[in-house]
Amino acid sequence: MWDPVRYLAFADHRSRPFHELVARVGATSPRRVVDLGCGPGNLTATLAERWPSAVVEALDSSPEMVAAARARGVAARVADVASWQPGPDVDVVVSNAVLQWVPGHEELLRGWVRALPSGAWLAVQVPGNFAGPSHRLVRELVDERWPGLSGLLRESPVLDPSGYAEVLSGAAVDAWETTYLQRLEGEDAVLEWITGTALRPIRAALDDAGWEEFRAALAPRLRDAYPPRADGTAWFPFRRVFAVARVP
Repeated sequence: MWDPVRYLAFADHRSRPFHELVARVGATSPRRVVDLGCGPGNLTATLAERWPSAVVEALDSSPEMVAAARARGVAARVADVASWQPGPDVDVVVSNAVLQWVPGHEELLRGWVRALPSGAWLAVQVPGNFAGPSHRLVRELVDERWPGLSGLLRESPVLDPSGYAEVLSGAAVDAWETTYLQRLEGEDAVLEWITGTALRPIRAALDDAGWEEFRAALAPRLRDAYPPRADGTAWFPFRRVFAVARVP
């Protein structure tokens, strides 16, 4: 289950990659813009502001996120990204921080490029920090104390920029990566960050007591990896991978 409130606790940090991704999309008057994995809808609304004449379509697999998006006035619906296919009037597709949850998404991307009309834009961003301490420490803890949950965590679910450039080579591709040095505030801020995203499968698999035990075991490891500064904040480097393709 996704928690929109927890997810939005770091809204500024989570929204910056979205804006930098969409800034590379050169569409001027798209007919239909689709946000695949719209989350709570706060960023989907900016698509309607940029392209006011377009029909903006939004979907997410989480009923909780769709409800939050609808509360913001976004016409979102519950749907699975893995089964979505573009219609003939789709001129812009945005997939921000969702495909890391979809095994085999490389074939999805190839299929979307084949199905999109000529001149359409496909913009993708995925987190690329799975080798970082935050994710490595989670895998180590699971392997040590909760080995039955190890199948919930994939070590490398995304490609690097050159990998996505190759996947999307049937189109004109711009692929890059950026590591954001994020200054997080609050007690155990890195733990709170990954609780809203990467730890969701673990939370869903544990009861309340097990979840609190897991958090208590993980927190000191994360504090050692990302030590609090004198002002209580912590630096959290976060790598993200981007690809923008224009269909020929």
